[in-house]
Amino acid sequence: MRILIIGASKGIGLETTRQALAAGYDVRALARSATSINLSDAKLEKVQGDALNQQDVEAALAGVDAVIVTLGVGLGDLFKPVHLFSEATRVLIAAMKDKGVNRLICITGFGAGDSQASIAPLQRIPFKIVFGRAYDDKSRQEKLINESGLDWTIARPGVLLNGPRTGRYKVLREPSEWRNGIIARANVADFLVKQIEDRSFIGAAPVLVN
Repeated sequence: MRILIIGASKGIGLETTRQALAAGYDVRALARSATSINLSDAKLEKVQGDALNQQDVEAALAGVDAVIVTLGVGLGDLFKPVHLFSEATRVLIAAMKDKGVNRLICITGFGAGDSQASIAPLQRIPFKIVFGRAYDDKSRQEKLINESGLDWTIARPGVLLNGPRTGRYKVLREPSEWRNGIIARANVADFLVKQIEDRSFIGAAPVLVN
């Protein structure tokens, strides 16, 4: 299987690329800074491109079996209007339908979509001040995915930390279970890679915490 990872140059995207290669997948890594990806593997294809550019995305989808979206924004972008997540997703969904690619795995975060209601009352105001713009756009992104008709899975990690992949984390599927917590980026990547062939979370948006 060939997997397209969008936003593959750093953070969860880079770790997902590393783990997908280790699992034996052919990986096409799309990023504006793809040449900076410090991985070397015969199964890795680095593609420099923009997730907002329809031609770049359509070209990257050629021969792909599944797509993993790991886009992120920098800290400085949190205090400006954010449209990256929804706009890139709108481009991607149209391109996937055009190319006949049906499996979409996307990372958003705890606090996006209907998980916002599960934020503890004392955390809501600071969360809104710092992350509100980004998460409003992640919520728009989730709505687009939800309505896409694709075989989608959304992962909503809690507070991200560095650390090794342990495989020990909780996948909270039911709204009654949702809560904030911490989780290593490597464990988020572990979940994303498992979803390539695991169909048990299609149409689901679980929260991931330790």
